[in-house]
Amino acid sequence: MLRGLATISFYADDMKAARAWYEKLLGIEAYYNVPNAEEPAYVEFRFGDFQCELGIVDSRYAHQQVGTPAGAIVHWHVDDLEAELDRLVELGATVLEGIVERGTNSGFRTAFVVDPFGNIIGIMNNPHYLEILEELKA
Repeated sequence: MLRGLATISFYADDMKAARAWYEKLLGIEAYYNVPNAEEPAYVEFRFGDFQCELGIVDSRYAHQQVGTPAGAIVHWHVDDLEAELDRLVELGATVLEGIVERGTNSGFRTAFVVDPFGNIIGIMNNPHYLEILEELKA
C-alpha cells in the first residue's frame, strides 16, 4: 500500500547552482550533500509541515532525458498561490501553466512552473491538505 510521498527527486546538470536555487526557494540550506558539499552528486532538503524530502540528483544518474520539462508533476500545497507563483518566476522559473481552477468552486487551484534545471514544479491550493493538517493538529 502506498502510504505517502517520502522523497521527490529532481535532476540538474549544475548541482551547485541547483542547490543554491533551491536554498533560496525553500529558505533553508541542504542538510545532506553526497559525497560532500564541495562536489555534490546528491543534495537533500527537508521542509514543510510534514518535513517532505526533496532530493536533487546530478543528471549523470538520471533515468530519463534531463533539461526539458518532463516527468510526473508533484503539487506542493501553498497558502497563497498567486504570491508563490510570482516568487518562483522572480527566482528564475518559467510558467508552464498559469493558475487554473480545478472543479467548480472546489477550492482546488493549480499552476506549474519549470525550474532553471528543467524540472516541473506544481503548486496548488488544496483544501484536502489543509483538512488533514487540521485533523493532525486536533
